[in-house]
Amino acid sequence: MNAPFRHSLLPFLLLVFSAYPSAFPWTDEPITIRQILEEPQAYHLRHVTLRGTVHDLVPLDPYKRPDEIVCYGAYLFRLEDETAGIPVAILGLCGTPVIRDLDVEEGDQVEVSATIQAPGHHGYHLSFSGLKMMTDQDGIVQAIADRIRPVIE
Repeated sequence: MNAPFRHSLLPFLLLVFSAYPSAFPWTDEPITIRQILEEPQAYHLRHVTLRGTVHDLVPLDPYKRPDEIVCYGAYLFRLEDETAGIPVAILGLCGTPVIRDLDVEEGDQVEVSATIQAPGHHGYHLSFSGLKMMTDQDGIVQAIADRIRPVIE
């Protein structure tokens, strides 16, 4: 791309994104869980921010990735907001064995920054038995968290 074209495109993109902040795929504005569950394919691999209450918190045993490296300290919980609930996975730390405290407790109000995985894409999801290859029959929509913060009212 030549320099004059690149420089003329930048102001246009800034204008579009400032007029339509929802066009940023990395926006920090929370969305409802129902929005994701109503159109999971539209949110597949999209980074979102969710707020809700932690339920059904389960620490997981160490698991192996497909490359045989063992991961430790993973856990699952269900995040519920006023509209619905979604399973959330916190991936383990891989390589050297480590003891890791959970970032949340049952009933905590949290903001979760996560990538959504929709069914039908043959990726992996974290289950109670460790890392599992998804199939078309699984029908699981899962949020893979990369940041969890307490909600302070």
